[in-house]
Amino acid sequence: MLQSQIVKQRTLKHAVKATGITVHSGERAAIELCPAPASTGVIFRVNVNGKITEIPARSEFVGDTRLSTTLVRGDAKISTVEHLLSAVSGLGIDNLYIDVNSGEVPIMDGSAAPFVFLIQSAGIEEQNASKRFIRIKKRVEVKVGDKIASIEPHNGFKVTCEIVYDQKVIKRTKQRETLDFSTTSFVKEISRARTFGLLSEYEQIRSMNLARGASLDNAVVVDDFRVLNEDGLRYSNEFVRHKILDAVGDLFLMGGNILGAFEGYKSGHAVNDQLVKAVLADRSAWEYVTFDEEAEAPVVMFRSLVAA
Repeated sequence: MLQSQIVKQRTLKHAVKATGITVHSGERAAIELCPAPASTGVIFRVNVNGKITEIPARSEFVGDTRLSTTLVRGDAKISTVEHLLSAVSGLGIDNLYIDVNSGEVPIMDGSAAPFVFLIQSAGIEEQNASKRFIRIKKRVEVKVGDKIASIEPHNGFKVTCEIVYDQKVIKRTKQRETLDFSTTSFVKEISRARTFGLLSEYEQIRSMNLARGASLDNAVVVDDFRVLNEDGLRYSNEFVRHKILDAVGDLFLMGGNILGAFEGYKSGHAVNDQLVKAVLADRSAWEYVTFDEEAEAPVVMFRSLVAA
């Protein structure tokens, strides 16, 4: 029954593997998603020259936020974690080992959908431990120039994002969207939204030694007037939906699924990370909660979020 799915922790039934191109280094990388014991959390196990470093998926390990979210521990790092973590969050996974043979998660098709498919293929297993939510107790806001991110109390999980672009092809789409996961399916409405890039910025990004593996196979590319991908957009407002996808992944670095309402205006990985750090630094702003009684659980708020 649905209540038990929410109040119990979740991991995978079986390990599952995938390979793909990394978007920034342009190298081929392999990942394996493996079951983990209750209360382990989500941990990347990065293999660099035969040395395995465990990097927990938590904000304290965020070391770089240029065009993606990168976790760093000692000499090891793992980049572009946000799409995979968005899938993990969207499917309500609490405990997971992620084995990676590269310093970057494969970009796959630029969305979270391939990772959702992997998790669903492996199967989701309930564990004999209560699921721990992070409940927001008061509003917290950060500003960086004209970029703003905030989070406030909400009996569920709601995300609002607004983007502002001058390119006509993006301006023609809806640039502000609110999705409340009491009524919205993460899998159907968010997971397929791909990362996007501006053709005019491509060479500049390449000069930063980034986007070496970017292509029309793993990103939506636009010039001033049109989408260059032959298949067009997956959603009429795919651009802002991808920002919501990114925010779901970045917020998971708070330490798990959140009970709260996030809002971002022109926010990206850097501002999202600053917000997460600001919340965690204020112990009066949040608390851990579990729901051992079915009647107490905010089931309807997470009906779509945790549905496999």
